[in-house]
Amino acid sequence: MRNKRFFVPGTAAAALLFLSLHAHAILPIQHWQTSSGAQVYFVENRDLPMLDLSIEFPAGAAFDSRDKSGAASMANQMLRLGAEGMNEDEIARGMADIGAVLSPRFDSDRAGLALRTLTSSAERKQALDIFSRVLQRPEFPAAVIEREKGRRIAALKEADTKPDSIATRTFYRLIYRDHPYAMRAAGEIETVGRLTRQDLVDFYRRHYVAQRAVVALIGDLSRAEAAAIAEEITAQLPQPDGAAPALPPVAGLAAGSTHTVAHPASQSHIFIGAPGIRRDDPDYYTLFVGNYVLGGGGFVSRITEEVRQKRGLAYSAYSYFSPLRQQGPFLIGMQTQRDQAQEALSVVDKTLRDFVAGGPTAQELTAAKQNIIGGFPLRIDSNRKLHEYLGVIGFYRLPLTYLGDFVKNVERVTAADIKNAFARHIDPDKLVTVVVGAAEDKVAP
Repeated sequence: MRNKRFFVPGTAAAALLFLSLHAHAILPIQHWQTSSGAQVYFVENRDLPMLDLSIEFPAGAAFDSRDKSGAASMANQMLRLGAEGMNEDEIARGMADIGAVLSPRFDSDRAGLALRTLTSSAERKQALDIFSRVLQRPEFPAAVIEREKGRRIAALKEADTKPDSIATRTFYRLIYRDHPYAMRAAGEIETVGRLTRQDLVDFYRRHYVAQRAVVALIGDLSRAEAAAIAEEITAQLPQPDGAAPALPPVAGLAAGSTHTVAHPASQSHIFIGAPGIRRDDPDYYTLFVGNYVLGGGGFVSRITEEVRQKRGLAYSAYSYFSPLRQQGPFLIGMQTQRDQAQEALSVVDKTLRDFVAGGPTAQELTAAKQNIIGGFPLRIDSNRKLHEYLGVIGFYRLPLTYLGDFVKNVERVTAADIKNAFARHIDPDKLVTVVVGAAEDKVAP
């Protein structure tokens, strides 16, 4: 996710900083474990009669097997399409009748469900009853599975014609190779076609396990009410059968390479990058601030300045780190006219090399910190946003003081820290470059 871009100078930044710290001070994160072994993270906020609730498991796309890729995302999808005597229409109507929203949670590491509902007695009871059924007693109807497989295969066939989808798929395959992060979340046409109902049931039973669950709640509840809800939604989850699934470490790239993919699109879609960092990497904040200067700060970042502002080579050019349980990707992305692709690549290469070699200037670092700190209150100004952070804090076992420590962790980053961290993590000579929209397929060292 790219950084939000705000600039708040002087006293305004100080005022907003005070508000952010004050907000966190009156909304402490409470943590405990249910009787079934699930980890619970709770923030009590009486401002609105609302509850945001989620439960997540280590059951994302990276936990697929290669011959059954797509099972993780389809198992997650099927939870809402039939559960304990309720078909998909009844589930949807039951939520809509009380103004509640049931939504999936899914990425490379995590999978689960989220609920937003009113906390008034009748509405909350109905929403939690449906949520508990969907989560703990899904039916995986065979006819619905076949229908969804057909829809997914059609969507995959269409995606395989689109340059942005081709670029993303190619990039992940090249930087992760044999690692599970290389697999496409939706699966492949062949693997989805082979999935059976039993495959999805088996995946659910193996991965949606109470002792590996992370429950996050925020809203108009007491600690006792939150504890009762957490018990209700986890008591009948599957029990573990064997050791917890683990992801292997990511191997670094031995050398850089360039892959061009022929496509009739008028623009070239370009991705450049390599495996980056884990979510618990000690360089997280240093790279976060440094990347804001490099390509995460929008119009104030170097990549945008060099590629768009000075030369007009692309409307959007950016970079980001996406930390995961293992090393998530570092990526530089842009789109440019086909006849300008080589020039744009040269500009980005020089910009990156200069940044890795020299780090940010004092002025760039000061501006980046002011923007990040000034924008921080807007990252936590709603229950929905705080709820997202609760899920991340819980799943990645971050400190309960993560939000309160955010500003001081940003403030302590120095230019030397950034230069050293980028030198450790990013080697400009060992990056994969993917260009979709070329005249012919080509691979170059």
